Amino acid sequence: MKKLAVVMIAVGGLLSGCVAYPVEQGRGYPGYHDRDRDGVRNRADRDRDGDGVPNRYDNRPNDPRRY
Repeated sequence: MKKLAVVMIAVGGLLSGCVAYPVEQGRGYPGYHDRDRDGVRNRADRDRDGDGVPNRYDNRPNDPRRY
């Protein structure tokens, strides 16, 4: 009986595993915009437009063509 319980727990652990679901960015989450698509929301992103200049030094933090 103990062997059966151990086997069932092991099988359950293998079958449960980690499952990754794709997340559509910008949908379903109000305020979740990711301008440079690096996976970090604009609110928390230190370089919002992805031009390599931190937002606090960037004159135009939303325009990747200008800094």
